[in-house]
Amino acid sequence: MSYLKESLSEFWASKVSKLGIIFLLVVIAVSIFTVATMPLDYGTRYWSNPRYWVENPKLAKPSWVNYFSTEKLLEHAVLPSEFSIPQFSGQYYLKNYFMNYELKVNQFPTFIMLRLENLTYYKSPPTVKLFIERPDNKTINLYTLNVEKPLSEEEPPFVRYADEPKRILLSGETTIAYALSSFLLTEYNLSTNPSEVMKMGYEKIIFGTLVNGSFQPLKGMYHIKVVLSSVDGRDNLGKVAFVVGGMIFGLMGTDSLGRDLFQGLLFGFPVALLIGFTTSVITTVIGAALGIVSGYVGGLVDDFIQRTADIINNFPQLPLLILLTFIFGGKLWIIMLVLVAFGWPSLTIILRSMVLSIKNAPFVESAVSMGASRLRIMLRHIFPQVAPYILSQMIFYTPSAILAEAGLSFLGLGDPSMPTWGQILEYGFKNGAVYLGYWWWILPPGILIVFSAVTFVLLALGLEPVVNPKLRRWR
Repeated sequence: MSYLKESLSEFWASKVSKLGIIFLLVVIAVSIFTVATMPLDYGTRYWSNPRYWVENPKLAKPSWVNYFSTEKLLEHAVLPSEFSIPQFSGQYYLKNYFMNYELKVNQFPTFIMLRLENLTYYKSPPTVKLFIERPDNKTINLYTLNVEKPLSEEEPPFVRYADEPKRILLSGETTIAYALSSFLLTEYNLSTNPSEVMKMGYEKIIFGTLVNGSFQPLKGMYHIKVVLSSVDGRDNLGKVAFVVGGMIFGLMGTDSLGRDLFQGLLFGFPVALLIGFTTSVITTVIGAALGIVSGYVGGLVDDFIQRTADIINNFPQLPLLILLTFIFGGKLWIIMLVLVAFGWPSLTIILRSMVLSIKNAPFVESAVSMGASRLRIMLRHIFPQVAPYILSQMIFYTPSAILAEAGLSFLGLGDPSMPTWGQILEYGFKNGAVYLGYWWWILPPGILIVFSAVTFVLLALGLEPVVNPKLRRWR
């Protein structure tokens, strides 16, 4: 059995190695899936764009918590519309868009929003009206939107909300307070002014019924209708959606900006793998090459490499990382460059001592006597002897790089152009997630950081018997 086969057999015989390989395959598979399904500029285009998350609930728990709780939480819902046949009433064309929503829990929505897309008209600006029919057959004429008039330089057809949808946060519209005040007076004979309605909360009035002076959730089916009223039959509204804010959302919940934490955690996989793998490979190549050259060539070359390694190795890495990223910005390539620049000396120093003992071995002296060049001896005779140790050190460097980036991101010095697990943790701590009990914001990124580090530690531990034959088991 060759040395390579024997080493692989020894590595695979360990349960720790097998577990490390399984973990590594999971990380690689998730990273490939993320890169294939998400854009590379996801951080700047989506994650750092608050407008992209405006329809999501803030600080919502993961959806699966309902499986473990006796009192179910209200689930977030985005209701697409169904279009009906246009009607002609008097001199106006009416186009209706219907949505249905069933309230099943004893909780009120956290917010309501109306989204309109791609509205086209030819003559006068149309109006958009929103009606909500409750389970008790009471209808609320909730909101009226007057579409913007055409500019002097525009020509028909006039298109609105094509590039960016029109999102109306109904929970914050002051005109709705007047509509709900009228509704309370008509249906409950309750006289209130708009300011009192705003204090009560729109959602309580719309989705509740008055019981003993307070509003209780009214369960049942709500019929939501949006009516486009226009003077031209060609006028059209492309898409309509009604958003009901809930208390649970997605697989990992949301943060204080409504960002889907599952997407951020998913994107952190390829970022962690890129940082760890690239940094460890470059650091190992530089450190191994200089260590082998230093140990075999000797003389002034050895002195120069070793003194340089000693000087760099004695610099405190974390303060330098903080200083340089603060000065040059927390770009990912800067973090990786600093980690490489200050990571190679330790491997160089250790490999030099190993090469000093190997270069006096009989097989090296035989190669020298046969006229082999220094480069050939270092590549063909010395490198294979230290390759297992170099490989194990490369694997050990990987979690160090991942943890270093996570630490910098946690301090607020990470790359803002892409989400990482450290950044998610930092933003959670900054917003008091630990003290306020937002565990879904803190635990998952922390667990994933530990998981990625443990993955490579397990692989390195599996390589120890290969590197050090004294640790091998008798079989």
